[in-house]
Amino acid sequence: MNNPRIIISGGGTGGHIFPALSIANSIRELCPEAEILFVGAIGKMEMERVPAAGYKIIGLPVAGLQRSLSPKNLALPFKVIRSVRKAGDILKEFKPDVAVGVGGFASAPLLWSASHSGIPCLIQEQNSYAGLTNKILAKRAARICTAYEGMERFFPADRILLTGNPIRKEIAPATAAQREEGYRFYGLDPDRKTLFVVGGSLGCGTLNRVMQDWVEHRAAGADYQVIWQCGKYYKEGVDAFMAGRNVPNLFYTDFIKRMDLAYAVADLLVSRAGAGTISELCVAGKATIFVPSPNVAEDHQTHNAMALVEKNAALMVRDAEADTRLLDTVEGLLTDEPRLADLETNILKLGRKDASEVIAKEVLKLVK
Repeated sequence: MNNPRIIISGGGTGGHIFPALSIANSIRELCPEAEILFVGAIGKMEMERVPAAGYKIIGLPVAGLQRSLSPKNLALPFKVIRSVRKAGDILKEFKPDVAVGVGGFASAPLLWSASHSGIPCLIQEQNSYAGLTNKILAKRAARICTAYEGMERFFPADRILLTGNPIRKEIAPATAAQREEGYRFYGLDPDRKTLFVVGGSLGCGTLNRVMQDWVEHRAAGADYQVIWQCGKYYKEGVDAFMAGRNVPNLFYTDFIKRMDLAYAVADLLVSRAGAGTISELCVAGKATIFVPSPNVAEDHQTHNAMALVEKNAALMVRDAEADTRLLDTVEGLLTDEPRLADLETNILKLGRKDASEVIAKEVLKLVK
């Protein structure tokens, strides 16, 4: 194959961007002469993250549907029409051999335009419960790469390939050297248990509220330490809350630059149940309490979490119960060594390390 041209669309959150970059990197490793173009949503984080990773990206004016009644929804049809037109222009100019969709705002107009232009399409469904967009796109997709078993209830069985979700290459079960480096990097005590609270790249209001309660009422008496990722949307408010407070057993930040080291030192995680995060935790083998976001389509984070809970590979606390149950559940689990060990063993069995390479090979197979 000579200089295959591949377009990758999707984004909006780190849960879409990091898998997309992992696929692109694997394509480059397998086929260095491949030309790769990203398509994202104007104003979303992919417009910064993708160029920082060394790839070109073009933005579409598309936006997501607001779940609450909002005047923004009135403009949505016009943004979709403009995005489909611009996607068509991008396809005519770039002339891709294959289009890849990883989910997010930009994925729908680009993949719809590509499939109707006769360009082979591959979609990557990250969740255990398929969203409406991918169910529609799957009708014309040549390949559907999934992270969970049983997706035949959503997609044509003959086009499904169980691959897992692409993750960052540095994610793996921690070595002793990584743990030592992690304690130094985050300024933590290696003789204390470590809780890692992560709300995703944008942050999580529920988990931040629980952590503020911990700082006010439990931190002083806690015999464990915490890494708290509050997210960029909440950083200003968290900074104001923490002003004048000295909490020596706490490291907080808006964005985790060394996720591999944070995983390495964590004895227990509290996390949303995004598909990308779950895939990383399975490969890293980390005991986790999931608090699924209620603000996602088809409640897919609850479906994601339950797929692990049913295999005794994680615990779950519902968002509505987090204020009253989460900290007690955390402290009970941190003192239960056999239970922690069981969760680590069981979640590690579900890990798929080579997903990005498998998907990249499927993409290259579709090149005409």
